[in-house]
Amino acid sequence: MTDVSPAPILTVEGLTVQFGAARVINELSFSVMPGRTLAIVGESGSGKSVTSQSIMRLAETTGATYPSGKINFHTEAGKTDLLTLTQKQMRDIRGNDIAMIFQEPMTSLNPVFTIGDQIAESLILHAGLSKAAAMQEGQKLLEMVRLPDAAEILKRYPHQLSGGMRQRVMIAMALACRPKILIADEPTTALDVTIQAQILTIIRDLQQELGMAVIFITHDMGVVAEIADDVVVMWKGRKVEEGPVREIFACPEHPYTQTLLSAVPKLGSMKGETSPKRFPVTVMDEGVPRIIGAEHTQDTARYDQSPLLSVRNLVTRFDIKKGFFGGVTHRVHAVENVSFDIYRGETLALVGESGSGKSTIGRTIQQLQSATSGNISFDGQSFTSMGRAERQRLRQEIQYIFQDPFASLDPRKTVGFSIAEPIHTHQLIAGNKQVQYRLHQLLERVGLTAEHASRYPHEFSGGQRQRICIARALASNPRLIIADEALSALDVSIQAQIINLFMELQEEHGLAYLFISHDMAVVEKMSHRVAVLYLGQVAELGTRQQVLETPTHPYTQRLLSAVPVADPTLVRDHRRLNGEIPSPVRRVGDEPAIVPHQEIAPGHFVAEAH
Repeated sequence: MTDVSPAPILTVEGLTVQFGAARVINELSFSVMPGRTLAIVGESGSGKSVTSQSIMRLAETTGATYPSGKINFHTEAGKTDLLTLTQKQMRDIRGNDIAMIFQEPMTSLNPVFTIGDQIAESLILHAGLSKAAAMQEGQKLLEMVRLPDAAEILKRYPHQLSGGMRQRVMIAMALACRPKILIADEPTTALDVTIQAQILTIIRDLQQELGMAVIFITHDMGVVAEIADDVVVMWKGRKVEEGPVREIFACPEHPYTQTLLSAVPKLGSMKGETSPKRFPVTVMDEGVPRIIGAEHTQDTARYDQSPLLSVRNLVTRFDIKKGFFGGVTHRVHAVENVSFDIYRGETLALVGESGSGKSTIGRTIQQLQSATSGNISFDGQSFTSMGRAERQRLRQEIQYIFQDPFASLDPRKTVGFSIAEPIHTHQLIAGNKQVQYRLHQLLERVGLTAEHASRYPHEFSGGQRQRICIARALASNPRLIIADEALSALDVSIQAQIINLFMELQEEHGLAYLFISHDMAVVEKMSHRVAVLYLGQVAELGTRQQVLETPTHPYTQRLLSAVPVADPTLVRDHRRLNGEIPSPVRRVGDEPAIVPHQEIAPGHFVAEAH
């Protein structure tokens, strides 16, 4: 860490922000020290992002006003209240002195310009460099954020890069003018854990190199423990607690901070347990913490019966890059020779990074995607031998819950209509009265009320929308639910409640789950068995205990070592985490080698490492 100078570089004093009559930030004050990282944490709607946008003076573009407060930026020349500057004056400060990285790099990069042009633009504008010099500096910046083959990447367009690479380009652009303050707004939320660990390491190293202050906005307490020096906890637009990171984690004083920390799933907390477990959850009830639920072992898997779903040698490939005469030149080898079973009452977790083939497997089972080869059978009957009526019944018995509940609900229909739709489609219940009764039952079962049926999706929070999607999935009395990253967009306290809901429903209805996720701590809590995917093939498969407590394949070990741990006293070693995952795109005829598996313990299969 660089020496901390006693004078702060930025002070926010009594800041209040309003949108129309709605006050979203109330009397907020904090200081940012040079060379240190301040994490602003809180759930969706707590005012974190509005705070960062107010510092950059971008909040006005969406109608914000500042009834009171100051945002003082301290330089050698003295202090400047950013709220008194015009937008033209702010343009000189933005990017030059204070830079920002946003959550979604694809929307922040211009799709029609090359990466080189976009980095060069800010260097020509702020540093007055020539185009050639700016390009040269751009290459240095990309090397600084450890992008392989930087000279090549300058010529590419944003869509030609992976999410992790795009996020690094954003960091390189933010650092182009060596800013004194870097604001990172949820910069790793959409990324896989290994890429996230690399990005956090890069930000930390660059901070030491350049001595800049970092404001890091997140709802992930594991990330806070890993990167922050100081923490500000926000709740409902107010600061409720502030202090050095170790103190906040060791003895949180405000009930909300205690709730936030108690809800964080901790990898390793289930050591020695053979089955998944439900845990009590602390929730805020009108400002007072309240514990709901009890500890309960989830011994629901029926391994004494035949499997509910069997997948054998599944291969799914996509043809791309048509040649000059329309021929296929390349293929995406999304899934290669994957086999597994799911039993009644069992949760099988599919884990791996983006591009490993997890979602493709889920979509193929759901018949949203056709397999290239291999066989899937449900309840002993092969998909290929099923007639039209049986396939329709299968759509009722296998339900899919998507990552983004907003995108999977029709905004023009009430949620009651959306939940009842599968009941009508599959003709499960006759008579409107009975359907209404079932609808209200389902809403109450997922923690909502009958009154919610007449509302529209936009009137709910993210966590409530996900509950609606669960109610809709349950409406058709499924036997298998495929949950594709169904928890990754939720705040930790909501996430903990939904995990318990999934497990309660499993016990009540004997449901089987295919749980697709890259969050290893959540997987540890709720899965009976785990399959780790790497480039479309199973790298390791076994019980939760075998895979997470004795990981054997190097890729599983790498994945687990990248998981952020909510303990700021822990010193992590991220040396394993270099390099990108190879691309699953191959030339036609260049088939990937199918890796053989070895059974190292009963039920624990590991692919032979290349």
